[in-house]
Amino acid sequence: MPVRKRVVLHFPRSLVDQPIMCRLAREFDIDFNILKASVTPKEEGLLVVELSGKSKDYERGMKFLAEAGVGIQPLSQDIIRNEARCTHCGACVVLCPAKALTVHPTTRRVDFDDKKCIACGICVTSCPPRAMEIRF
Repeated sequence: MPVRKRVVLHFPRSLVDQPIMCRLAREFDIDFNILKASVTPKEEGLLVVELSGKSKDYERGMKFLAEAGVGIQPLSQDIIRNEARCTHCGACVVLCPAKALTVHPTTRRVDFDDKKCIACGICVTSCPPRAMEIRF
């Protein structure tokens, strides 16, 4: 059964210069699409990726990453919307490349679908009341 998940991978200093993603693709037959990357050589690395493959291969690949020392989090754990701050102005909606933010047709309130979100950060910088936060 095929699996497709978006996750955040945290690479400690000792793994930043290792070909971890290459091994994940070659040895476990997992495809990856890098959605966001932040790597500080000799310090740390962070990748927001979409991983896909067969369920059995995916589980083996996740075990490999964990045993290697890579931190793994589902992407949805890093997306935070402060409902008390949100004024539903819609400034974020037109800029969201993944269409994760939409205006509800009847209530005119902004809806957020974290499953579509790619954690690009555009909503954070475009939100006037700073209701959107992305934490890694």
